[in-house]
Amino acid sequence: MIRMLLVGYCFGIRSERRLCDEVHLNLAYRWFCRLGLDGAVPDHSTFSKNRHGRFRDCDLFRRLFEATVERCMAEGLVGGEGFAVDASMIKADANRQRSIPGAEGLPADVVNHAVREYLAVLDDAAFGAATPVVPKFISPADPASRWTGANGGLAFFAYSDNYLIDLKHAVIMDVEATTAVRPAEIEAAKRMIDRTQERFGIWPQRLAADMSYGSAKTLAWLVHERDIEPHIPVWEKSMRTDGVFSSRGDFTYDTRADVYRCPGGKMLTTTGVSDNDGQLRYRASKHDCHACTLKLRCCPKEPSRKVLRSVHEGARNFARDIAKTDAYLTSRRERKKVEMLFAHLKRILKLDRLLLRGPNGAKDEFLLAATAQNLRKLAKIIPLPMQAAPA
Repeated sequence: MIRMLLVGYCFGIRSERRLCDEVHLNLAYRWFCRLGLDGAVPDHSTFSKNRHGRFRDCDLFRRLFEATVERCMAEGLVGGEGFAVDASMIKADANRQRSIPGAEGLPADVVNHAVREYLAVLDDAAFGAATPVVPKFISPADPASRWTGANGGLAFFAYSDNYLIDLKHAVIMDVEATTAVRPAEIEAAKRMIDRTQERFGIWPQRLAADMSYGSAKTLAWLVHERDIEPHIPVWEKSMRTDGVFSSRGDFTYDTRADVYRCPGGKMLTTTGVSDNDGQLRYRASKHDCHACTLKLRCCPKEPSRKVLRSVHEGARNFARDIAKTDAYLTSRRERKKVEMLFAHLKRILKLDRLLLRGPNGAKDEFLLAATAQNLRKLAKIIPLPMQAAPA
């Protein structure tokens, strides 16, 4: 059955009924699945019974995926120096026309395996605990999926497929299913990096990602806790366009004195206590601002100027310095490999919409698809052994 599933995901056969028919008729598929000419093909219902039973009990799909990673490592396809991370939204098997307002919650009479899985992950940082924001709509068929309009056009229910890849040959090192919100995707990136180190003993020197992963906390985690160079654009607030002085471009920070100096030469000091967002507030004296000739260009609507500085500004500055190097330009170019994998996933393997429901269903499908992509990578790069010519 596992070999049949691999055939389906490798060749974009999304229907299990059709997969059974294809294996029944195709001799190559029969050979791969170790079925003789008269071997009985399992019924399509058998997959569902085993998926909800012994397959998940032993985490079989995760073990299968990790076996492909180990084979790629053995063949020298994994460099282990540079990684890239990204996420892509995959539509859930949930009808948007049958959704209910999120503020109302799930009806008490809705009971199915997807609802039970949803209740089980309410405290998981990758699902229910990822954000306190109540979704606009909930799907009774798959409540763990997230209502999103991030792609533009009509909103839909989706899960996020998270990939961590090695940049040498774009081998997928880890995969994680999460709800389709950015905090969950960042948490998934941390989990995948830690799991890769624990499972395979590989710790990357650098990590490439887009600006969504460039928050101060994420950069600090990479730099200070994991000693990984963040080849990631720093997330910055938009620059002012109204002629008022910018806190980053026009104010100078004195590291030794821990003060900012304004364009007029006055000091902005802080109490050293950060707010809930990890921001330190530096304030100028009201007396200095009131007498300053630059007040209309600095704080026209406030009695004194204030500047916010992250407690993780050191990590942000480190990432900014990396962005000036040639290695960063190389990482930005190589990061496109993970985007190409998602394009291949949706266009070639036909995984643009899930067949299974619930967090476990999304996890199973993403693991099998990543396994298929690694196997296709092996088949493409590793040459077949030469066979001796018959005498």
